[in-house]
Amino acid sequence: MKVSLDVDRKHEETSVTIHCNEMDDSINDILAFLNERKSEFIIGRNGEQQQHILKPNHVHYFHTEGETVIATTSDGAFKVKEKLYELEETLPSTKFIRLSKSVIANLHEISYFEPSFNGTLAVHFKSGGKEYASRHYVGRMKEVLKMNRRDN
Repeated sequence: MKVSLDVDRKHEETSVTIHCNEMDDSINDILAFLNERKSEFIIGRNGEQQQHILKPNHVHYFHTEGETVIATTSDGAFKVKEKLYELEETLPSTKFIRLSKSVIANLHEISYFEPSFNGTLAVHFKSGGKEYASRHYVGRMKEVLKMNRRDN
């Protein structure tokens, strides 16, 4: 891989351009690192008064309860102001994946999963929590986890 760096005060903002003939794991790692810089922390509330700084890597999953988005960590559940689609755009796609319309999960916090009814998957987290991956998102989840890879 060839790397070029152009440092000059005339540049108004930092921009990154990657030229490649195909996407591979190294390119995905670079993109994940760059995307991770967008969301270094999230503010969450566990009541009316207390605001907590949450690091995305410490969040097990985000889910909705009505109109509210909840971040679940090992320290508890925190209300966050961001909508799920906003979190999905800013969180690194190599670490977080959409499980359903109402859940985004941290892949590093998933303990195991098991088939459920109607083609869904029950996803169990290290924290003991459980959410369901809808059929619409199961294919993407399998792709990310490389579950459908066959070793001969």
